[in-house]
Amino acid sequence: MDRIQIINTIGQGYHSHNIENGEFSYVKAFKKDGRDMPPKTDDGTKHQFLDIRFENDRLAVLVETKGKFSSWNKDDIQKQLQEYVRLEKGYSGKKIVAILAETDGDEVWTWYGQSVIIDDAHKTDKTKLLAFEEYEELCFGKVNNKIKVVDSIKALNEKLHSDGIPEKLRSQFVGTCMLALKNGLAYRDIPKSINNEGNDISPEKQVLQNIKTILEGLLTNSGGLNKAGKLAILNNKVLEDQNITNLTYKELKDVLCYIDENIIPYINDKNTAGQDLLNLFFTTFNKYVGKSDKNQAFTPDHICDFMSKAAGVGSHSRVLDPCCGSGTFLVRAMTDAMDDCDTEDERKNVKEKQIYGIEYEDGAFGLASTNMLIHGDGNSNVVQDSMFNRGSWIKSANIDVVLMNPPYNATKKCCDPKYVKNWNGDKKEDPSKGLHFVEWVAHHVSENCKLAVLLPMQAAIGNSECIREFKKKMLDICTLDAVFSLPNEIFYPGASAVACCMIFDRSKAHKKADRDTFFGYFKDDKFVKRKGLGRVERTDGAGHSLWEQTEKEWLDLYKNKRERPGMSVMHKVNYKDEWLAEAYMETDYSALTQDDFQRTVNDYLAYLVKAGKVHEA
Repeated sequence: MDRIQIINTIGQGYHSHNIENGEFSYVKAFKKDGRDMPPKTDDGTKHQFLDIRFENDRLAVLVETKGKFSSWNKDDIQKQLQEYVRLEKGYSGKKIVAILAETDGDEVWTWYGQSVIIDDAHKTDKTKLLAFEEYEELCFGKVNNKIKVVDSIKALNEKLHSDGIPEKLRSQFVGTCMLALKNGLAYRDIPKSINNEGNDISPEKQVLQNIKTILEGLLTNSGGLNKAGKLAILNNKVLEDQNITNLTYKELKDVLCYIDENIIPYINDKNTAGQDLLNLFFTTFNKYVGKSDKNQAFTPDHICDFMSKAAGVGSHSRVLDPCCGSGTFLVRAMTDAMDDCDTEDERKNVKEKQIYGIEYEDGAFGLASTNMLIHGDGNSNVVQDSMFNRGSWIKSANIDVVLMNPPYNATKKCCDPKYVKNWNGDKKEDPSKGLHFVEWVAHHVSENCKLAVLLPMQAAIGNSECIREFKKKMLDICTLDAVFSLPNEIFYPGASAVACCMIFDRSKAHKKADRDTFFGYFKDDKFVKRKGLGRVERTDGAGHSLWEQTEKEWLDLYKNKRERPGMSVMHKVNYKDEWLAEAYMETDYSALTQDDFQRTVNDYLAYLVKAGKVHEA
């Protein structure tokens, strides 16, 4: 198959080249963007000119051609293609299909997936060239039906409500059921049986025992940390809860059948898109069933994704979430890190040695354990404890990325005992609004660490003496690299706090760095509130995610430190200043509409009424 046939088969409209012979030069591409080429590999590999490249907004297809494969050393040409994959990851960050194709024959070797590892073990069964749209379907998959999955959440929650399962138990129960189903749970047509003592065993008890057996097998095979503790929580807090053990066989079977038929078939977790959708389901269900607790602040998956990418999580990152809750940050970091891997050994290393989590509350710890197992990782270093007991453990892990959403109104029992001693007698909740969690962690991570943390706006504004004190402590050891003002109702329908994301660079004190901080006014993430489901993302007329476009814009502004009216600004600050874009940003008056004016007036009037300064007639 000659070069023209290859281009026509995959799609001329997607062909992307930047030199005259139709090839793609990564040197030229990086130079045009004003970026440096990624460092050379240890063996000094210099492959930089790809034969044929195709792309759209989310996928790159790389084709390296050879006359006949038999004329080449297989390891050498696979190594060459792996180098193009490495350069493409650094250049575009898109999903990748990598292909070796003969021009004097018809043989085709194809690789795609989460990491795109070019070797015989990871070579796919695709031995013919396909159209670009077909490669796109392989990588993203029609099976990943986001609308179908999200719409199923409300119905599943109502089913559990009618079965008498309390809200706080539902998420953990659903996660446990999903994990068992994904690993071959037998639950249909279970007859009554008799145990060794001659007693009847009901079908529902057999199903619950089958779930326990699967969980134990998963944790045993993974060699996971604190296996006994994780099993005890999943058994005692979930499977042996009387609300679960009192379910009839029909009720239990109906729940399992609903998950099996309406959720699992629409999530292909063999690719990254499916992993993302699985995490979206888990976090959305957590948020929905926890709506009665207005202090719960489940971090939305898309914000976790943005923070992970902003912090630069990659294949060699060692990531910690010391307040990990249901494990959303950990799953996101694991997914991003494995996406950046080039070998199976690197992927294994990510799972076993590079993801760390701490959770104080046992119910949330059970959720985190289940979430990690669902995503194929039972061996992550997730422990149940107070982070303040784990200083030495954190230091030994040599953490270089922290992703966290600390509690904003923590009580004394959850805070650092040394810090609590200095509270005034009338203080019942953390006066630092979570900053003391961040400051404590900053002292226990490596000196090249980046910390991306969600905090309430009170911490950024810093009116109180306590908050100013902790802002100063942070700047004494870190540079404030960026602050992003996020959507007002980011935690809806849970906590009502207005949050921002702060990024600290542990490598140098703020004063010593002597540089401006990036402030982003990132209030519009293209999500809307939807009754019963919280905030859901919008799509354009073609069904493409508006969030994906928005995230790309946010990351571009931040990483390139671009100032844009109404969106971002650079400004030098100290601990006494307000740390938010609203204080320094120019208004983009060209974008204002009559609706914006009316909304502002309405918001101000609502504030006056709430403050008692205006009384409704």
